[in-house]
Amino acid sequence: MLQADLVWHNAAQNRKNFSEKINRIKEQVDLIILPEMFSTGFTMHPQEISETMEGETVKWMQKTAAEKKSAIVGSVVISEGEKYYNRFLFVHPSGEINFYDKWHLFTLVGEDKMYESGREKLIVAYKGWKICPLVCYDLRFPVWARNVEDYDLLIYVANWPKIRIAAWDTLLKARAIENMCYTIGVNRVGIDANNYKYNGHSAAFDCLGEQVAETQESKEETVIFILDKNHISKIRNKLGFLNDRDYFVIE
Repeated sequence: MLQADLVWHNAAQNRKNFSEKINRIKEQVDLIILPEMFSTGFTMHPQEISETMEGETVKWMQKTAAEKKSAIVGSVVISEGEKYYNRFLFVHPSGEINFYDKWHLFTLVGEDKMYESGREKLIVAYKGWKICPLVCYDLRFPVWARNVEDYDLLIYVANWPKIRIAAWDTLLKARAIENMCYTIGVNRVGIDANNYKYNGHSAAFDCLGEQVAETQESKEETVIFILDKNHISKIRNKLGFLNDRDYFVIE
């Protein structure tokens, strides 16, 4: 997971900065996770910086995934027609792309007025794992994340401010416990153009809420760690908590 500062509205510079960080990774990794809107910062001006699915940032993700032989993920401001999306991109080493459009738009700052909400949950199949990608504010809504698909890994990418970081810490751990899965949250650091401060707290938890990876407070950092699917399979089989989950329909 790459916890990093972001340059406001400067996709080329952000791509350059992330390339330098990724190129310093010498180990062979399976998955590289970047923050929400990693190419621009969390902006309410999509008309100024949006790209298409054929744009430079998507091409950069595909090129990086192929070169590193690793999937790379993060969210990007994408335009389609006259609509804008906060889109989580899961780019496979082959260049194949799965995407999820953020369902819960952050009404406090008017994200719902500038962006189109997604309509479908996504489960990605990758290297024998079932992965559920979600974005920032989605973390506050456990029903949407509920593990009715038996996924193994839940990923949140975020621009989650320091002032509310206690909620981030608590809810990441809660999502891991209640869904009996690994949960990873990757947040940014630094100060954006709106003077919001971000202190990171990127972390990973196992299905019992034990922390398996963390980052330094307010520091740019690349953290590499290993997840063991057998670990969660054994715990799920032993405890069987997901067998007692509720089933429901989201409208």
